[in-house]
Amino acid sequence: MSAVIEQTIETYGIDNWGAGYFGVNRKGNLIVRASENDNNSADVREIIEDLKKRGISPPVLLRFPQLLVGQIRKLQTAFRKSIKEFEYNGSHMCVFPMKVNQNRAVIEEYLREGTRYHFGLEAGSKAELYAGLAMEQSGESLLVLNGFKDKEFIELAFTGAQAGKNVVIVIEKLSELEHTLKIAEQLTAEKSQAKLPMIGVRVKLYSKGSGKWEKSGGEAAKFGLTTTEILEVIRRLQEAGRTDMLKLLHFHIGSQLTDIKRIKNAMKEAARTYAKIVKMQIPIQFLDVGGGMAVDYDGSRTSFESSANYNAREFANDVIYVIKTVCDDENVPHPTIIQESGRYLSAYHAMLVTNVQDEIETVVEDIAPITIEIDDPQVVKELYDLRETINVKNHREYYHDALEHREELFTMFNLGLITLEDKGKGEVLFWDVCEKADEYAQQKKYVSEEFDELRRLLSTKYLANFSVFRSMPDNWALEQLFPIIPIHRLNKKPTEYATLCDITCDSDGIVEKFVDLHDVKPVLELHKLIAGEPYYLAMLLVGAYQEVMGNNHNLFGVPHEAHIHIGEDGHIIKKVIQGATLGDSLATVRFDATQLHDQFRKIVQQRIKDGDLSSKDGHQLIEFYENQIDAYTYLSPNGS
Repeated sequence: MSAVIEQTIETYGIDNWGAGYFGVNRKGNLIVRASENDNNSADVREIIEDLKKRGISPPVLLRFPQLLVGQIRKLQTAFRKSIKEFEYNGSHMCVFPMKVNQNRAVIEEYLREGTRYHFGLEAGSKAELYAGLAMEQSGESLLVLNGFKDKEFIELAFTGAQAGKNVVIVIEKLSELEHTLKIAEQLTAEKSQAKLPMIGVRVKLYSKGSGKWEKSGGEAAKFGLTTTEILEVIRRLQEAGRTDMLKLLHFHIGSQLTDIKRIKNAMKEAARTYAKIVKMQIPIQFLDVGGGMAVDYDGSRTSFESSANYNAREFANDVIYVIKTVCDDENVPHPTIIQESGRYLSAYHAMLVTNVQDEIETVVEDIAPITIEIDDPQVVKELYDLRETINVKNHREYYHDALEHREELFTMFNLGLITLEDKGKGEVLFWDVCEKADEYAQQKKYVSEEFDELRRLLSTKYLANFSVFRSMPDNWALEQLFPIIPIHRLNKKPTEYATLCDITCDSDGIVEKFVDLHDVKPVLELHKLIAGEPYYLAMLLVGAYQEVMGNNHNLFGVPHEAHIHIGEDGHIIKKVIQGATLGDSLATVRFDATQLHDQFRKIVQQRIKDGDLSSKDGHQLIEFYENQIDAYTYLSPNGS
């Protein structure tokens, strides 16, 4: 491997956040491995070229199901080894929270592999439950139902139980228990041997999580029952003679839990609650530790909100050890541990590949060489002198002088003391001074914050053909970091510092924070655009939440999608799903294509009637307009 490629891998932190799945080949292209340290890999640039031959242009979501399988195996292996090491007498199962990614292909692939380990599903809405009931699961796996429930929701749960599913209704409110008990009574009166769903209770722990979602836990959390409410649930079950239905204790302290210490505290509290319930002669057997297992998006392995200071084995060790210790202390059986770590399982398997459409100028460029005339304003002459005499020793002082001169330039212009030409000349000179000051500042061992900010201002803005709101909504809403990297030219040193602008008509449609091992970078190292040649970027680890949380801002719909299998001979494109057309996106906001066509025809026909358009030209307009209903909502890539 060349020194440049090694430097590229370090620059983008691929080995830090890639979990062994990503790398760079000798061609300088991004590759994806079928599993950690696997010799089989797929060249992402070659995938994009193959898709282009099929008429599929970026942006396109690439889905690698084998990475989903890899994460399932990592998690299962970690818990299996921990169970053996600590001589834990219970077992471990997962349920995949469908809210993380409800895409059918994701759910089916998860179940295809997860069934081997009796992994099941978690549903938080009637629609998710409806889909989950039709999915083939292992006979020992669970279908856990979280979230608030009405009578219809609970009736649907009973339908699932009678169909043979191991359904667990997690009680979030006492009214849900009332509905459950009434339906159970009615059903058993009609069919004494009817299979009933299990009941779970979600405890509201005192312990809190860490990171952006720490408010999900604690006493003020949205979900969960207090100790008093849990005791009331048990009392009502005893009164109804239904304590045999209570099988699961559940808790959840937040998504993307960054600090393992917070997790251990919650485990202790939950395990103690479980043990006390068992001692009340309740046949509870499952302890659902919720989701929240974090993904190390920036590779720093810290408690930073886009990272995690633990790996799967450390997580498993702490969960198993803490629960075992508490149960042994209380002399109660070890529970079967249920886990809902959807982010960890699904984040890695998907990436969005888009093209850089163009470059947006942010500073004044020299259109013609600057020459100083005798009648130029003094402020322009002084800016010229700064540009000509700045050096590594005086760059900081001269930069400050340039800032003062720029303020003077704007003030004089607003007072009408200088011409538009004078103002333009002064602006060019100011930014020239800034660029030189930045160049000298970066040569220093320590770069001050003011020059970090200057670098951000001077950075190139690349116009990327995607919508932040559709494909990376957490970046916009929560400042979640995602690795972003070119898929090619990685055997060449990047020379540009850039931020990204999406194609939405919104000033928030930008990406200006990037992953870094030690900090958050305000700019991303990229290559200079070459006229007539495409430049592609991959936004990685977007397989969790981003698809389902994406919105229709500016009516940019879902991008094209391709399912990729990685084999000995590279990649195989298993499936291609066309992205949203104009008609698809308009239908989401209740525009009917036929109605739009009729209305446009009336407008054009009136123009023909008024003599403003010929009949031929009018019909050409109508034909073009109606054909566009099947066009892709994103831009046609340049240079591709």
